[in-house]
Amino acid sequence: MTASASEVRKTLTLKCSQEHAFRVFTERMGNWWPAAHHTGALPFRDIVIEKQTGGRWYEVDVREQKGDWGHVLAWEQPHRLVLSWHLDTEFVFRPEFDRASELEFCFIAEGPNQTRVEFVHRHIDRHGKGYEALREQLNNGWVAVLDAFVTLADKASEEGGGA
Repeated sequence: MTASASEVRKTLTLKCSQEHAFRVFTERMGNWWPAAHHTGALPFRDIVIEKQTGGRWYEVDVREQKGDWGHVLAWEQPHRLVLSWHLDTEFVFRPEFDRASELEFCFIAEGPNQTRVEFVHRHIDRHGKGYEALREQLNNGWVAVLDAFVTLADKASEEGGGA
């Protein structure tokens, strides 16, 4: 199996500082993540990434119920974030690490107000049967999700707002 058959890669360019991009990504995910993309029965109120290696990544619904998505595998603010993705081919949480894929985000400063984000969603084959269709779905889906992140980060930076 080739690496590309089991991963999705994207490159983003943001008009904001590296620190700002990292903070918007990690602290304001609930503001930019598409509302229709939730795992619980109810819409999410927020999405939380705990700020430490070993932390949890989860959604909080409108009734304050938490639904796990994964874990923080690496927290290297403002340079790099790696998350485990425990949502299977049906977007149901599976706790086993050997069945989880990984999301890596590298935030690279290209100037005081420009940041490149290199993204890879790897090991999608770990989700088992149907992973090929999941990979195609993610390849298309990440475009809209990450565009929403770029839009919010750029807008907040232009407005002079912090994360």
